[in-house]
Amino acid sequence: MHPYPLDPVDRTLLNALQRDGRATVGDLAEAVSLSTSPCWRRVRALEEAGVIAGYHAHLHRQRVGWGVLGFVQLALHDHTAETTSALEREVMAMPQVLSCHNLSGRYDYQLEVVAADLESFADYVRTHVRSLPGVREISTSFSLKEVKRTMALPL
Repeated sequence: MHPYPLDPVDRTLLNALQRDGRATVGDLAEAVSLSTSPCWRRVRALEEAGVIAGYHAHLHRQRVGWGVLGFVQLALHDHTAETTSALEREVMAMPQVLSCHNLSGRYDYQLEVVAADLESFADYVRTHVRSLPGVREISTSFSLKEVKRTMALPL
């Protein structure tokens, strides 16, 4: 997949939207010195090209009951397409898994998992993660302090 060609106006629009996804077209137009119609067309083109993948609300994890953030590294028995596809399909259906990355190195996958508390986290790993297809080894670690979290990409 090739990068979409972004000009300075596109980059300014995208930075503004990353700061505030609820910005109005008027606010965006002012930020890039365009009238609203051409600004709206640019945003629409960025959406249609898949550069803007969606809009969301950023929730405060602890305020909605997820007090623990942990990382679970998985090593698999085998790396067949069948095993990895089955594991990835099941992980996609696990709402407590915020992200899943296929890794290089000692572990094959890393999951970012939320839980209400340590006991709930342990239970989730024992009952859900351990039963994922092909899992041979599990290693966990916990976030003691979140120093930085952003979805904003540098443009």
